[in-house]
Amino acid sequence: MKANCFEELNIWKSSRILVEKIYYITRQGKFLRDFGLSNQFQRAVVSISVNIAEGFERNTRKEFMQFLYISKGSCGEIRSLLYLALYLDYISVNEFSKLKEHVIDLSKAIAAFIRYLKNNPQTK
Repeated sequence: MKANCFEELNIWKSSRILVEKIYYITRQGKFLRDFGLSNQFQRAVVSISVNIAEGFERNTRKEFMQFLYISKGSCGEIRSLLYLALYLDYISVNEFSKLKEHVIDLSKAIAAFIRYLKNNPQTK
C-alpha cells in the first residue's frame, strides 16, 4: 500500500508517540532545573518526526531517503541523551528501558523503510 501523506506512515506515527513521551518526562522532576538537557531532548525528538514529514514532501525518493537518514541519526541522539538522563538520575531504570526500546524499534523501522525505498525504485 502506498502512503498518500506522511501521516499514514507508521514510522511517523511512532515518532509522534515518542515526542509525547519525551515531552512528558522533560516537563517534570530534575529536568525542570536543567533547561539545556530538556531542550536538547525536545529538539532531537521533534527532529525525528519533522524530518520524516519534510522528506516525504520532497519531490524525489533520494531526498526522502536523506531526510530519513537524518531522522535515524536523531534516534541515536535520543538514545545517548537517555543514557545521560539515567546517569544523572533524571529518569528511572524502568523509564530508560521503555524509552530506549521505543527509540531502537523506531530506528530499526526507519532503516527498514530506507531499505525498502532502495530496493523498490518505482516507489516515491
